[in-house]
Amino acid sequence: MPSSDVRPTRIELINTNRRIRFAKRGLDLLKMKRSSLVMEFFRISKTVAGLRTDLREKLMEAIRAVNIANVVDGTMVVEAIANMYAQTTAEVKSKNVMGVRVPTLNVDLGGSVISNVYRMTSVPVATNDAISRFEDLLKLILQVAERESAMRKLLREIERTKRRSNAIENILIPRLRENAKYIRMRLDEMERDSFATLKTVKKNIERRGYR
Repeated sequence: MPSSDVRPTRIELINTNRRIRFAKRGLDLLKMKRSSLVMEFFRISKTVAGLRTDLREKLMEAIRAVNIANVVDGTMVVEAIANMYAQTTAEVKSKNVMGVRVPTLNVDLGGSVISNVYRMTSVPVATNDAISRFEDLLKLILQVAERESAMRKLLREIERTKRRSNAIENILIPRLRENAKYIRMRLDEMERDSFATLKTVKKNIERRGYR
C-alpha cells in the first residue's frame, strides 16, 4: 500500500529509487555487521568455555591448597597472613569490539605489609602456595566476567542489528517499492491521458482546418 502523501512526479520517482538503492546498501552493511558480530560472539564463547574449565580446576586446587595450609601451618597463621593484604580492586575500562563498547578489567590484587622477598623466605610454603593459587583464581574469575560481559553486549547488538535489518528488508524496502510502483503507474496514466488529449486536440485542429 503506497503512502498517501506520495507525489506522482518524476523527481519523486528518482528520489524513491535512490532511497531504495541506499536502503539496499544499508541492509547489506547491516547483514555484514551482524555476521561479524556473530563470529566474534562465538569466538569469545569458545574462549569462555575453556576458561570455565580452567576455573573449575583452579577452584578445586585453591580449596585443597588452603585446606592443606590450615592443617600444616595452622588456621591462625593463615588468617594472620591473609589480614596483611589490602582489599583487591578492579579498574573497569572499555574497548571497541566490532563497534560495541565492551568492558575490560585491570586487577590490582592489593598491597601487603610484607615484601615479596619476605613472602618467599618467611611465609610457610603451604600458605604461600595457597596465596598464589587464590591470586591466579581471582584473575581467572575476572577474565571470565570480562568476556561474559562482552558476550552479553555483543548479543544485544546482534539482536538490535537483526531488528534494524528486518525492518529495512521487510518494511522499508517493500514500502518504497510500492511507492515507486504507484508513481510509475500514475505517470503512465498521466502520459496516456496527455496523449489522448493531444490526439483530441489534433483532431479538432484538423477539422477546423478543413472547414
